[in-house]
Amino acid sequence: MLVTPLSPENLRHWCNADQFDFETTAVLEPATAIIGQPRGIRAIEFGIGIQSHGYNVFVVGETGTGRTAALEHFLKEHAASQPVPNDWIYVHNFKTTHRPRAIALPAGMGRKFQEAMEQLIKSLQKTLPDTFDTDAYREAAEDIRRRYKEERNDLIEALRSRASQDEMAVVSSPSGFIVMPMNDSKAMTAEEYQQLPVDTYQELEKKRQVWGEELDEILRQIRERDEAASEQVHSMSQDVGKNAITYYFDELRTQYETYPDIAPYLTEVYDDVLDNLSDFFPPDQDDDREPDLRRYEVNLLVNNATAEGEMRGAPVVVELNPRYSDLLGRMEYDTQQGSSSTHFTNIKAGSLHRANGGYLIMNVRDMLAHRHAWEALKRTIKASEILIQTPDRSDGNQVQARSLDPEPIPLRVKIVLIGTSDYYYSLFNREEDFSQLFKVKAEFDTVMPRDAEHELAYARYIASRCREENLRHFDRTAVAKLVEYGSRLCDHQQKLSTRLEQIADIIRETSYWAGREQREVATAVDVQRALDERRDRANLDEEYTLRHIAEGLLFIDTTGEVVGQVNGLSVLDIGDYAFGQPGRITARTYKGERGIINIDREVDLTGPIHHKGLLTLTGYLGGQYAQERPLSISASVTFEQNYSSIEGDSASSAELYVILSSLSKLPIRQGVAVTGSVNQRGEIQPIGGVNEKVEGFFTVCQARGLTGDQGVIIPKSNLSYLMLSEAVITAVAEGQFHIWAIKSIDEGVEILMNRPAGEPDEYGDYPENTVHHAVVEGILMLGRDGDDDDDDEEDEEDEEALEDELVESEK
Repeated sequence: MLVTPLSPENLRHWCNADQFDFETTAVLEPATAIIGQPRGIRAIEFGIGIQSHGYNVFVVGETGTGRTAALEHFLKEHAASQPVPNDWIYVHNFKTTHRPRAIALPAGMGRKFQEAMEQLIKSLQKTLPDTFDTDAYREAAEDIRRRYKEERNDLIEALRSRASQDEMAVVSSPSGFIVMPMNDSKAMTAEEYQQLPVDTYQELEKKRQVWGEELDEILRQIRERDEAASEQVHSMSQDVGKNAITYYFDELRTQYETYPDIAPYLTEVYDDVLDNLSDFFPPDQDDDREPDLRRYEVNLLVNNATAEGEMRGAPVVVELNPRYSDLLGRMEYDTQQGSSSTHFTNIKAGSLHRANGGYLIMNVRDMLAHRHAWEALKRTIKASEILIQTPDRSDGNQVQARSLDPEPIPLRVKIVLIGTSDYYYSLFNREEDFSQLFKVKAEFDTVMPRDAEHELAYARYIASRCREENLRHFDRTAVAKLVEYGSRLCDHQQKLSTRLEQIADIIRETSYWAGREQREVATAVDVQRALDERRDRANLDEEYTLRHIAEGLLFIDTTGEVVGQVNGLSVLDIGDYAFGQPGRITARTYKGERGIINIDREVDLTGPIHHKGLLTLTGYLGGQYAQERPLSISASVTFEQNYSSIEGDSASSAELYVILSSLSKLPIRQGVAVTGSVNQRGEIQPIGGVNEKVEGFFTVCQARGLTGDQGVIIPKSNLSYLMLSEAVITAVAEGQFHIWAIKSIDEGVEILMNRPAGEPDEYGDYPENTVHHAVVEGILMLGRDGDDDDDDEEDEEDEEALEDELVESEK
C-alpha cells in the first residue's frame, strides 16, 4: 500500500512554446470575441436577438473577468450591422407652453434641422427690419394713422360745437377729456365750479352729466377707430411680413415635407413670427430688454449622426455613474437675481436617451448605489418610455421655479446589467418585478478549457493588448509562460483563467520589464520577472512569517519525529496575495468519556465548517475502532500558537493523524506536512489552495536546508490542480523534496509513521506492528484503566452497604 512520491511531470502542466507557429504576437490577428465564454455568449445573443418585452440581460460573473470591456466590444460588433436609431429633438409647444414637444428625425436630420432653424432666425432678424424700414411702409402706416386721427378730431370738434351752444365745454385734462360748464365763453375751473351756489351747481351738474354721456359715446367711437387703425396697420404689417418670410418657410417646408411632425411645427412658428414681428426689430434705445427668441430654437437631445468613415449602427453606451439625472436626463435651471427659471433648451439627455435603439451596459453595484435611479429605471422599462422629471419629483430636491413637463420619448433599448451571482439572486428573490424585467441570465465562468484553441486565444488576446496599449509584443516563449500562469490563476492543469484583467496586468508589467532590459520583444524571462516582482511587492506578511519561524518564535519542526504532533497547512489570503504557511497541530489523549475536544472551538476561534470536520473524526474513530467495544476516550486537539479564527475542514486529516499518533504512541515525521479533509470512511477529500500550501512548506524547509526526507501529503483528487513553482519541481527532480498524493488515511499514516496501517482479519483484529493495532491497544489501555476504577468504586459501595445493614441489625 506504500505510496510513491509524485514525479516532476505530475506537478505542473507545461506549455510547449514550439506548438505555436508564430515568432511573436505582432503577426497575430487580435482577439475580437469574448474568450472562453460559450455559455454566456449564447445567452447574450439570445437576449439581444429576442425583441419581446422584458428580455433584458443580467451578466453574472466574478470581477476581473473583463466582462464590461468584452461586452462592450461584443455588442459593438453586433450593433454595427443594425440600423442607426432616430435623432430626438425638443421644440417649443406654442399651444401648451409648459410641455415641450418631442420629435423623432432620422439620424443626422436632427442636427440639420437645428442648423436650419438657426439660419431661419438669423435670416428673419435681418430681413424683417429691412422690409419694414422703407418709406413706402412708413407712409402707408402714417396715412392710416392720420386718417383715423382726423376722424377722431372731427368727432371731438363736433361734440364741442354742440356742447358750447348749451354753455358746456369739452376740455382735455390729465385724465382725458371731460365736460365742464362755461362762464363768459370759457370753461370753468374746478375751484370755480365747486364755489357756485348749491342750486346753480346742481342744475349745471345735471347738464354736465348728460353731455358726459355723449362724451363717453364719442370716446367709445374713438377707441373703435384707434383699434381699427391698429388692426389695419397690423394687417398691413402682416401682409408685408408674409411677403418677407413666406419664401423662407416655403423652402423649409419643401425640405421637410416628408416628416409629418415638422410641417405642423413650422406652421406654428410661421404664425407666431407674424404675431410677434416686433421681436425681430432692434430694441429701442430706451428699452434695455432684448426679445427672447429661444422659443424658435431646436434642442438636439440625441444626435446619432456619424462622421464619414466611422462605424455605423446601433449605439452601445456604458454608464459608469448611473445617477438619476445621468440615466434619465435632467432639466438645468438658470438663476438670476435669486430666482430660478428653466427653458426647454435646458433639457439634457441621459444615457437611456443616448442608448435608445441600442444597448446600455451598467454595473448593478453602481446601479443599486442610487436607489431612486434603480426604481426609475424599472418604471421606465415597464412603461417603454423615458420621462424627464423635475428634481423635486425625483431626487427630493426642491427647486422653487416654474418647471416644464416634456413629452416622454418612446424607449426601445436592451439593458445589460453586470454583477456577481450574489447580486443576481438577491434581486431575483427580493424584488418581484426583477425576474419580469431581466429574463435572460448570462453566466460568465472564471475558467475555460486549456487546449490548443484556447492557448492560441490567449496569444491573440496578448496581441490585442499590445496593439491597443502600444506595448511590446511577446515571443512564443513568453506566451507559453503566460499560458502556464493562466492555469496557475485557476489552480488547474487542464483549465485557463478567464480573469483577463489580471492577465492584462501581467502583459503590461512584462512589457515594462522587457523595456528595462532594452528588449524589443518580451520573452519568458520577462514574464517570470513580472511575476516575481509582483510577488515581492506583496509578500511582506509571508516574509514576516518565515522570519518568525527562523527565529524560533513560531514552533515548526522540519526534522525528527514526535508523538501527537504534525505540521498542518493553511492559506492566508491578504487580498492581493495569498500564501501558504505550516502550523503545528497537536493532540493529547487520556482517560474519560468526553470524546474529542477542540480547544480552538472552546474559545470561539473556529467556524462551523471546521467544527464539522472535527466531528467527522468521531464518526471515523467509532466506525474504525468501536464496532465490538465502546469508545471511551478523551482527546484534546489544537492549532498551536494560533490566535486568529480558523475555518474550513482541510486540516481534518491532520487532526486525525495526531489523534491516532497519540493513541498509538507512534511518532509522526516532522519533515512531512499534511493537508486534506477526511470523511467518516477515512477517504481523503480535495481541498483548496494546494499550490500555496505545498510552496509554503517548501519555502520553510528550503530556508532551513532541504534534507531529502521532507515533503507534503496532498489528496490524490487534487492532482490536476497542481501548478507548482519551478523551484519546487527542481527540488523534487533532485530528490530533495517529495509530494505524495493519497486517497485514504491508511496511506497517510504509513508515510507519516513509517509503519503499515494494517488490515483487519475476519474477527476485526489488526496484525501486530501495524498502526491500527497500536491504536486499538491504546484505546483498550485507556478503557481498561477506566473499567478497573469503576470496579473499585462498585466494591467500595458494596462494602459500605454491607456495613450499614450490620449496624441496622444490631439495633
